[in-house]
Amino acid sequence: MSHYFNHTYIGIMAGGIGSRFWPHSRNAMPKQFLDILGIGKSLLQMTYGRALSLAPRENIYIITSREYADITATQLPHLPKANILKEPLRKNTAPCIAYFSHKIFHKDPQAITFIAPSDHLIIKEKEFYEIMDKSISYAAQHEALLTMGILPTRPDTGYGYIQVHDDITKSGVKKVKTFTEKPDIRLAKEFVRSGEFLWNSGMFVWSVHAIMHAFDTYQQEMHQLFYSLKNHYNTSHEEKHLNNIYVRCNNISIDYAIMEKAKNVFAIPANIGWSDLGTWGSLYEHRDKDYWGNTVNNNNMMMYEAENNIVVCENADKLVVVQGLNDYIVVDTEDVLMICNKEKEQQIKDILSDLKRQSKEKYL
Repeated sequence: MSHYFNHTYIGIMAGGIGSRFWPHSRNAMPKQFLDILGIGKSLLQMTYGRALSLAPRENIYIITSREYADITATQLPHLPKANILKEPLRKNTAPCIAYFSHKIFHKDPQAITFIAPSDHLIIKEKEFYEIMDKSISYAAQHEALLTMGILPTRPDTGYGYIQVHDDITKSGVKKVKTFTEKPDIRLAKEFVRSGEFLWNSGMFVWSVHAIMHAFDTYQQEMHQLFYSLKNHYNTSHEEKHLNNIYVRCNNISIDYAIMEKAKNVFAIPANIGWSDLGTWGSLYEHRDKDYWGNTVNNNNMMMYEAENNIVVCENADKLVVVQGLNDYIVVDTEDVLMICNKEKEQQIKDILSDLKRQSKEKYL
């Protein structure tokens, strides 16, 4: 247990709609609330379970949109209801983090905060806790914005990359040179070959003082908006006043808003068996497969001359027979059947655009 355990606060971001996992992930029940790995727990429940080893239960907060507050409360019955923070609008990660940081600052100005997405997979939990212990200690002792950088295992174009300096501190922390959003395959190969780059995990550790100072410096307008609520945080008026603030906030990620601008950004290289489970393809990599490379979500499926497929049927009583398909994603829900070539899954976003254009929102 960290020396800073009682001053550690965790903000788990759970407001996304997980569109790349359509049609299994829907607006009404997005990816973070699904048992996408088939292990009896949702991704949110797994993230919350890890958080319980890092901070007291009352220091763990879920930041989600209002429409998901009830699902969150149902899935995490032991979490205090007041710790479910309801964003009135989706405005990306910077306003979400600004809100959480201001709220915690007014509760505990000595706080160290860990910001984590709700829908990531971490296989090597022992290594994760060791890295977190180092990160929290470093953030408590330095005015640093710390991001967890994942040691790349392949040239993946689906992740952002962080370039770090060679020199390393005693704590295993490296100074960040640059951030690069998702590169093309040529650049991704170059990054991995150079050994100077880490994947951007979207997990951050910093003191509330450091992040508030960064917002004041680089996003002053947003900082002032949230600062104006200083008398309402942790009161019954907080939620009502939040509406006025969110409407006026820019829709911007924390990377663009702060991390790419700040001079005190550090990364801690981590080998924790991480995946953001961002696509059906990445889920396929982490699911158990049969001899022919197929992964299915229940036993009521029959596969013939079929290889390397991922098949998900939400109705466990429905018999699914697949013959002659190789390298496909097959997802059967109550109202949608999708059959998609694994290599073409980036076209799912085009399908969703078409559904909107054709006024078929009920399928989203």
